Amino acid sequence: MPRFLLLFISGLLALSAGAQAPTPPPQGDVFVDAKGVLRWQKTKREVALFGVNYTAPFAYSYRATAAVGTSHEQGIDQDVYHLSRMGVDAFRLHVWDIEITDTLGNLQQNEHLRLLDYLISKLKARGIKIILTPIAYWGNAYPEPKNTGPGFSSIYDKGVAYTNPRAIKAQENYLGQFLNHRNQYTGLLNRQDPDIIAFEVCNEPHYHLPLAPVKEFANRLVAAMRATAYQKPIFYNIAESPTVHDAILDANVQGLTFQWYPEGLVARHELKGNFLPYVDQYPLPYKGDARFERRAKMVYEFESADVLQPIMYPFVAKSLREAGFQWATQFAYDPLAIAAYNTEYQTHYLNLAYTPAKAVSTLIASKVFHEVKRGQSFGRYPADSVFGAALVSYRRQLSQWNAPTEFYYSANTIDKPVKPAALRHVGGVGSSGVVQYGGSGAYFLDQLAPGVWRLEVMPDAVLIRDPFETPSLKKPVTQISWADQPLTIALADLGPSFALKGLNDGNTAQAQASGGRLTVRPGAYLLTRAGQNSAAYTAQSPMGAIRLGEFVAPPATALPAHVRHQPVAQASAGQPLVISATVAGVGPADSVLLVARHYYGPTRTLPMQRTGTTTVAATVPTALTYPGLLRYWVVVKKAGQPARTFPGSQAGSPADWDYYDAAHWEVPLVPTTAPLPLFVAATDRGSVEAQGISQGAYIDYPTTAAGAPALRLVVAPPKANPAAPAAPATGPAASLRTYLGLKTAGRAADLASFKELVIKGQTNQVAATQLRVVLVTRDAVAYAATVPLTANVSEVHVPLSALQPAPLLLSPRPYPGFLPLTYSPTNRPALRLADVEVLQVVLDAPTSLTEQLRVDVESVTLQ
Repeated sequence: MPRFLLLFISGLLALSAGAQAPTPPPQGDVFVDAKGVLRWQKTKREVALFGVNYTAPFAYSYRATAAVGTSHEQGIDQDVYHLSRMGVDAFRLHVWDIEITDTLGNLQQNEHLRLLDYLISKLKARGIKIILTPIAYWGNAYPEPKNTGPGFSSIYDKGVAYTNPRAIKAQENYLGQFLNHRNQYTGLLNRQDPDIIAFEVCNEPHYHLPLAPVKEFANRLVAAMRATAYQKPIFYNIAESPTVHDAILDANVQGLTFQWYPEGLVARHELKGNFLPYVDQYPLPYKGDARFERRAKMVYEFESADVLQPIMYPFVAKSLREAGFQWATQFAYDPLAIAAYNTEYQTHYLNLAYTPAKAVSTLIASKVFHEVKRGQSFGRYPADSVFGAALVSYRRQLSQWNAPTEFYYSANTIDKPVKPAALRHVGGVGSSGVVQYGGSGAYFLDQLAPGVWRLEVMPDAVLIRDPFETPSLKKPVTQISWADQPLTIALADLGPSFALKGLNDGNTAQAQASGGRLTVRPGAYLLTRAGQNSAAYTAQSPMGAIRLGEFVAPPATALPAHVRHQPVAQASAGQPLVISATVAGVGPADSVLLVARHYYGPTRTLPMQRTGTTTVAATVPTALTYPGLLRYWVVVKKAGQPARTFPGSQAGSPADWDYYDAAHWEVPLVPTTAPLPLFVAATDRGSVEAQGISQGAYIDYPTTAAGAPALRLVVAPPKANPAAPAAPATGPAASLRTYLGLKTAGRAADLASFKELVIKGQTNQVAATQLRVVLVTRDAVAYAATVPLTANVSEVHVPLSALQPAPLLLSPRPYPGFLPLTYSPTNRPALRLADVEVLQVVLDAPTSLTEQLRVDVESVTLQ
């Protein structure tokens, strides 16, 4: 046999055994250098891109958009425009292969694929770069019950997709066809499109040992992609199946992908409290491994799930840049057409119109991601709350970007621009030293030339329900209001007498500012300094990737008035009680009244005063706050309409003789010495975060022998495995976390008098079981004490003086599982109850366990 033929055959055998093929020379629009840095091909500069996932062409988003009567193309146009306004320059999507393939992996030329082509063309027009994950493995049902897609993922799930020969062949077939698909709007093959800078092979695969089939599968799919002549980087997920990470590190890929869900997912209610320590760092588990270091790193999905606070994303961006990531995309941006309901993924909520403060924080996060150097550290929280031009404050609920030419903020700020005369871009929610605005929507000011600016104002958004509860297209969670709002601009470049002219379709507004002040409605405007010629600027004039006259906003919500309010758990008797509420659909000329009654005692009707764009408040006098039960209602009176009473939106007023609706709010008025319950299992189940953390641990809510509901923390003994004896358990097994805002707000004056915690509960063990009870301050400093529970229901008294500084358990547990589970601040001041806002109860994993451990907690009380 000729020598060259022997060499050829031996080479084939080596490849079939999984040997790594030579890395092709870097070509295309980006490449990964020898040190694992993703670089632009032409300039050799590092890539840094930040953005979102967005799913409009597929699955529920596709169906729901049609259900609300919006055309898919119109929806995509609207959303991509908003993304460009938010500073997004990265888009990632796991393509629902189930909707565009058959069972053999043949690409189907259907509506879903056409809309993906359309979306790509629109993203390109805005300068947004793209990474696609062709294989999702997902069904297309969620959140609905039944899959309807005909593709190969309808018969092969993740568990067999990498071992079943037919499944592998279908995926190879599909990848080749998908990369060679010609976009019907751009005319480009997917593999040749310069704005599709890379591909991730498959979404969140599920693998198990042994390693060889995993590596072989990854290499086969990569080979199928390379067979199309595709030469740009290929990424592969390494975070989802960590037990086989060596197989991925040995595979023929140029990049590795991770995700980040720092507070878990699907709490089914809004999470409150200081979660900045949860996003303070992202330590990578494979650092130092040469195979890892030579690969580029990407976070394909991240989200501060169930959190509305507009402060999380800039911290995420900072921490990911410190870890070395060059791409990060939030999951997932809510399409405008259905964002009023938050039905697509209830644990996520991000949209420029409906969550304006979070959207502005996304813009700031994008600035952070681009400006912070890869690997740059600013220390640990709270020392890193100011980094570069960024500031993030939990207490102020503020994200801010304050650079010489840019000033952005997610809430009212008292900070001054670092160089007011150099400002070219301003945007935010609320007011600053540059802009005083009376609305709750976002706005943007961009200089076009000296003395000429573009103003964009979004309508007001009013949250009327918890957006993270069970969603429905029948249940809006945010209302939109178009209203005239006062606006004052203090820019020296515009002066106090600038002219305003409407730019967007149908906007004929013209006005002259006096002292920098005028009134505006949502829209796009041209602002011109007195005496400045602006004739060159029209609605069609470009400004970067947008036109001056472009404007997208949802119409005003056609819903009746709405009042949102949550009563405090208790209030101090004999003290004035402030009751506040959020109102929607209530105009300046409408009146809002508080009707307060001391059970069957005296009644007062009090006018509620405006405290913000959408908030009102009234103070119940001490004549009604003697010990007992205070019941109250909020009455909205609109001109020419019957009064409506909340809760319940019932016609009429509680003062009417025939007012029959029993719905009301109430608060117990208690003496200053009364105990203050912090957690009661019977009433708090739906508003706490309780979870098993270690393997075999879970949560339940049984009743005790006396019939009282209790939170049960359950730990199962390890499964016997003679071949691999289990290591002794360490760390937390299960935990409870509850935010105390409504528990303590009404008793703030009494907090200093409390001396101890009382924990009521029991265990099923003969020997006492040790719990940890933890109080956490708004600055995320934790103080803990050990609580012994016995087999009999008992009340254990723990002096507050016994609580000592301790690491904070990051619960709900961060994902992926290699992320830190605790946070330890460097500064730990003495415990003050006035600073406490979170209670945790933690069950640590026993060092040895032969039977199931059950710990029942009925209540935790301050007294």
